Amino acid sequence: MTQQKVAILGGGVAAMTAAVYLTEKDNWQDNYDITVYQLGWRLGGKGASGRNADIAERIEEHGLHVWFGAYVNSFKTIETVYNKLNRPPEVPLSSWQDAFKPHSFVVLQEYIENEWQTWPVDFPVIDGNPADGTLDLHFWQLVEMLVAWLRKFIDTIEFEVKQANKQTKLQTTKRRDRGLLQHLASQIRDAYDDVEEEVEEFFESAHDELKEIWSTPAILGQQLQRLLTLRANDKELGEPKDRLVVWYLVRKLKRWLNSEAVEMLDDNENIRRAYICADLGIAMVTGLIKDKVFSKGFGSINHLDFKQWLKQNGANEKYSVESAPVRGFYDLVFGYVDGDFDNGNVEAGVASLAMLRIILCYHGGVMWKMQAGMGDVIFSPIYELLKQRGVKFEFFNQVEALVPETDPNGSQYIDEIQVSQQVALVNGRYEPLVDVKGLPCWPSQPQLHQVVPEQAALIREHNINLESFWTNWPQIYEAEFGHPIPTKTLKRGIDFDQVVFGISVGSLVHLCPELLQRDRKLAAQAQHVKTVATQAFQVWMNKTDEQLGFNYTPPSEERPILSAFSQPFDTWAAMSNLLTKEDWPEPGPVNIAYFCSAFSCDTYPPSTDHEFDAIQKTRVKQNALNKLKEEMQPLWPNAYINDEFDWSVLYSQGQQLDEARFDSQYWRVNVDPSERYVLSVSGSSEYRLATDDTLFKNLFITGDWIKTGVNAGCVEAAVMAGMLTARAISGYPETISGEFGFEPDGT
Repeated sequence: MTQQKVAILGGGVAAMTAAVYLTEKDNWQDNYDITVYQLGWRLGGKGASGRNADIAERIEEHGLHVWFGAYVNSFKTIETVYNKLNRPPEVPLSSWQDAFKPHSFVVLQEYIENEWQTWPVDFPVIDGNPADGTLDLHFWQLVEMLVAWLRKFIDTIEFEVKQANKQTKLQTTKRRDRGLLQHLASQIRDAYDDVEEEVEEFFESAHDELKEIWSTPAILGQQLQRLLTLRANDKELGEPKDRLVVWYLVRKLKRWLNSEAVEMLDDNENIRRAYICADLGIAMVTGLIKDKVFSKGFGSINHLDFKQWLKQNGANEKYSVESAPVRGFYDLVFGYVDGDFDNGNVEAGVASLAMLRIILCYHGGVMWKMQAGMGDVIFSPIYELLKQRGVKFEFFNQVEALVPETDPNGSQYIDEIQVSQQVALVNGRYEPLVDVKGLPCWPSQPQLHQVVPEQAALIREHNINLESFWTNWPQIYEAEFGHPIPTKTLKRGIDFDQVVFGISVGSLVHLCPELLQRDRKLAAQAQHVKTVATQAFQVWMNKTDEQLGFNYTPPSEERPILSAFSQPFDTWAAMSNLLTKEDWPEPGPVNIAYFCSAFSCDTYPPSTDHEFDAIQKTRVKQNALNKLKEEMQPLWPNAYINDEFDWSVLYSQGQQLDEARFDSQYWRVNVDPSERYVLSVSGSSEYRLATDDTLFKNLFITGDWIKTGVNAGCVEAAVMAGMLTARAISGYPETISGEFGFEPDGT
C-alpha cells in the first residue's frame, strides 16, 4: 500500500482518538504520514486546560470535566494510551488508575415551596474496570436492569405506605389481565424451583377462575424481574406476550403509586424521591414498549423532546417530569437552545439511552474524577505518545478554508487547505508542554520565548488571545509589520491525501462554505446539529465544604458534584482533590469550587467584531458575582454574614478586599464556534452524518457532532467518533462498543 498523507485538523478528543488508533499497529508508518494542524499552542478542543504560571500553576479549565463509569470506549482508549506510553512510576499520574479516581457522590437540588432542598445520592460502587464494560445491551437486558433499580424504589415506597396504614394489597379483576398473569406464572414455575408460598398462592389464584387474584407491589416487582432475567438472552424478543406482561405489571404499579403515594409526596421526602425515580422508571419502560423501541430502535423516538416523551408515557408532570434528576440531565448536556433555560430540548432517544447507560452500565464509580486538569490527564499523555510514534504537530496553524475540486470522473475531493501561520517560531518547532511538580502540562498561555521576539512582544503588549475567533491579531500584525500574517496552502497529493476534519460543527459555516454549497447533507448537518455557548468559573477558597456549611458528606468523604441548582451556574463541583497538583505557597487555599452552565447567547457576530468575546466574558463575571452574592446561601450558609456574602472566604495572594477578591479567581465564556457545546435537539440526529458520509472522497468528519452510538455532546461520543474515523481510513479498530445504540436489536 502506498503511504497516505493524513492531515488532521484540530486537536480535540475525536481528532486525537483517531490519531491514536491510526498509529496503533507497529507498522503504521508504512501506510500513513500523519500531521496535526492546531490553532494556538495547545491540544484539547473543548477539553483543553492550562496551567497559570503567574498564579501557582493553578489549573484553568473550559468547565467541569468528569467521565462517567459507562464511558467504555473512552476508558479503553485512555488505558491504551497510558499503557503504551509506559511512564516511569516516579512520574505523577504514571498510570490511568492514578489519573482517574472513581466517584460515587452526586447531589441534586429540589425546589420545594420556594426553598432549595438537598438530595444527596451515594451510588453503589460496582466492581470492575470501565474499559472492560459494554454498551451493547439489547432491549430486554436494559429493561431487566432498569426494573432491578425500579424494585428498590418500589420497596422503599411500600414500606412507607405500610407505615402510614395505607393499601399495599393489589387486586386483579380483568379477564385479559388474568391471562397475562397465567403466562407469567407458567414462565416462572417452569424456570424456578424456589417459588415462595405467597407467590405460589398468587400464581394459583391466577389459574383458578373462582378465586380472586391478590398481590403486593413487592411480589409484582420480584416476578417482573424474574421474567426479565429469563429473557436477558432473548435478543430476538421471541415471545410477544412477554411485552404485554411487562406493560401490565408496570402500569399496575403506576396505578398503585398514584392511589396510595401521591398524596404523601409533599410531606415525606423519602417517599417523594423514591416516587420520582419509580415513576420515571415506569414511564421509560412504558414508552420503550408502547413506542416499539425494541423493533424500531431508540432513534425512532428522537423526534420528541425527552420531557415531552415522558409526559406522553404517563410520568407525573409536577413531580417527575420537572424533577431534579431530569433537570440535572438537561444541565449535564447543557440542553438549552441559545442558553435559554426555559427552552430545554434533548432528543428522547438520545436522553433515554444515555440515562440507561449511565446508571446501568457503569463500573467502579458512577463517575470518575480526573486527578489534574483534563489537559494534563488526557491530552499530555496522548501528545507524548503520538509524538513518540512519529506523528507531526504544527501548532499555531489556523485553518482558514477547505477548498473542494471535482475530478474528471465527477468525484469530489478536498483539494486545498488554506492555513494561517499565526506566529513565527525561533527554532521552527514548538515544544508545548511545561513541567508542574513533575507532571507534563499545557500552559494557559503560549510559551512566547519560543516565538520570534518581535511577535512575542506584540502579543504581550496587546494581550492577544491566539485561540479566539474574534481576535484582532491579524490587524495588529499587519499594522506592525506592513504585511498580512503569512499563509500557506496545503495541496492534495503533495501535503495530504486524506483530511480528518476534527474541528467542531459550529466552524463548518466559517471554514467550509464551498463544501456546504456542494453537499446538501453536510449543509443540513451544519444547520440542524445545533450548539450552545457555555460559561464557567472557578474559585479557590479558605474554607472547606463543611466550614462553608455544606454538611452532606457520605461515609467515603467524597466531595460533592451537584446539579439541578439555580441558573445560571446550575452545576457545582467541589474539587479540593486538585490542590496537591497545583503549586501554592504556604498557607495556600484549602478548597476549590467549579461552576458551569449554558450561557445565554442567540446571536454571534462576524470575526471582525473584536470586542465580542471580551464583552461576553464580562457578562460571565457578573453572573458569577451574582451567584455568590445572591444564590449560594442554601448550599454555603456559613459563607454569609447577615445574608451578605463574606468575600474573605475567597483565597487571594494579594491584598484585595471585599468583592475585589474575586478578580484573582478564574472565569471564562465559551462562545467560539469550535468551543460551543454540541446539542441534541429533537429531530437533529437524522441530520448527523457518518464520518465518511460527505460527498468528498478524501474527507472524514469527526467529533461528538457526527453520527455515533451516542449522538450527544460528551467525551464518549467524541471518542467513538475518532474510532469510527480511524476505522474508515484504516480498518481498525474492528469493534466499537455501543456503536449501534440507536438501531433496532439485531442490526
